[in-house]
This record gives sequence, C-alpha cells and structure tokens, in this order.
Amino acid sequence: MATGRLVEVYLDLLSQPCRAVHILLTRTKIPHRVHSVALRKGEHRTAEFSKLNPMQKVPVLVDNSFVLTESDAILKYLATKYDVPPHWYPRQPERRARVDEYLAWHHTNTRPHAAKVLLPAQLGAPVDQDRLDRALSDLDATLDRLESMFLRRQPFLCGDDITLADLLAICELMQPLGSGRDILKERPQLQRWRSRVQSAVGRSFDDAHAVLFVVRDRRRARL
Repeated sequence: MATGRLVEVYLDLLSQPCRAVHILLTRTKIPHRVHSVALRKGEHRTAEFSKLNPMQKVPVLVDNSFVLTESDAILKYLATKYDVPPHWYPRQPERRARVDEYLAWHHTNTRPHAAKVLLPAQLGAPVDQDRLDRALSDLDATLDRLESMFLRRQPFLCGDDITLADLLAICELMQPLGSGRDILKERPQLQRWRSRVQSAVGRSFDDAHAVLFVVRDRRRARL
C-alpha cells in the first residue's frame, strides 16, 4: 500500500537494472526521487554511498528507514508494497512463479551474455576477437532460448501481460546499443516483443534509455 512519502532511489541509467527500476517507478507513478550515482566517476565508491550500500553497487532503494539493494528485490518490493497493476508481479502463485523462473534464469544467461558483448567497448579496451566471437555465440544461444522457452506463442516472456521479467530482459538486451550493436537486428520475433514492451511502458522506455542513446549517437559520430 502506497504512503505519502517519496521512495528514494540511487541509480545510474547506464546500468541495465537501474533502468528497469526507473521504468517501473515512472510507468506506475510511484512517488519517488532519483539520486544520480555516476559509476564512471566512481561515485559508488564514496564513503557516503558505501555507508548506504557496502557492496558499492546500484540500484539502491530507501523507503523511510528501510534500505534495499539488488534489482530483483527492489522490483518485487515496489510491485508488492505499492498499488501497481498486478500484472507486473502476479498474485496468482503459478503466474508469479513464471516471473520468478525467468528472473532466476536471467542472471546466469541474459545478463552476463549481453554484458560480455558490450563490455570491451564500454571500457575502451581493445577487442579480443576470439573472446567476442565466443560471447556472441553464447548470446545467440540465450536469444534462441528466449524465443523458444519464454516467448513461444505468447506476447511477453511470462504470458499475455508485461511483467518485471520483461523489464529486466529488455534493459539488458538494449545495452549493446551503447557499442553500436543491435543484437535483435536479425531476430524478428524478439523485435516484435521489444516493440510490445515499448508500447506497454510508453514514454518511460525512452526516458530510461536516453543516456544510452546519447552514448550510441556519440559513438556513431566518431566513426
């Protein structure tokens, strides 16, 4: 149940999980205040932020005196405590379990495999072509499974409605755009899913990804 307080969130919108949290907050109109934490400037390593989260990671949520870290926990907390449409994190046990199933799979598949494609460019490191080829192969296998295991004949990853699973997944799969790579370019089924997610969250999608789009455009300008 919502209260009159503002939820405080500490985010860097170049971070995939932070964008998922941002989209949920803005789309569901949960009253909140965003504190920007620039990871590239090392702001997550300051003494002040380390007191808030000794792990020195974003996102972080502060709700009154309650401090919560980890994107999965934050998303579930927001969807459970606040008056948001139940499709985000369904109350029916079987439907909720499907969301939890994807979230568990996400952190050993979608997240690491998409991140490996972007990481060298993001850090400005030389590209090891063999490692990149392996990363792309792992990512292809993950995208295959997203299509065959999760989407199948349904419009969203966990059924007929958008859920937290779709938010985490889409934010992860958008990340390689920062290095100029659209990993869904040859994936019409996933492209249609991306369009459905964008339509479902509206302007919240572009607002959350604006910084990533700037990174993409700057890279294009240098080519």
